Amino acid sequence: MSDFLRILTHGRRLQGAVKELSLEELENVVEKLNAIVDTRKQKEMEAARAAEEKQSKLEEIRRQLEEAGLDIDDLNSVPSVKLSKRAGQKRPVKYSITDEDGEEHKWTGIGRMPKVFSEQLDAGKSLDDFKI
Repeated sequence: MSDFLRILTHGRRLQGAVKELSLEELENVVEKLNAIVDTRKQKEMEAARAAEEKQSKLEEIRRQLEEAGLDIDDLNSVPSVKLSKRAGQKRPVKYSITDEDGEEHKWTGIGRMPKVFSEQLDAGKSLDDFKI
């Protein structure tokens, strides 16, 4: 525990620490602490309300399952449907060029343009000339 918390949570230590503060400064400290306490109370009330709401939703779903004659194990036995993800798939190649050495260079059209393509564009060719 930090020294600040030790002082703040112990009556005599707190009195000794604030004895040189004016009454106005003490009232200012009290206002700030009350604001902190009010904020904490509000957050705890919201959390309790959210937990209560979640519990009521769970009870409603449980009641619906009972009415349908189902059990939670019935839900677990149903195979889950997986959504296809595009992550990990490569983008299709849009442009291709063969240089003087006979080496083929491909580009998706995204990201920095390869040097081979930029040189050809500088030479007067169009990007459409290399479209696949």
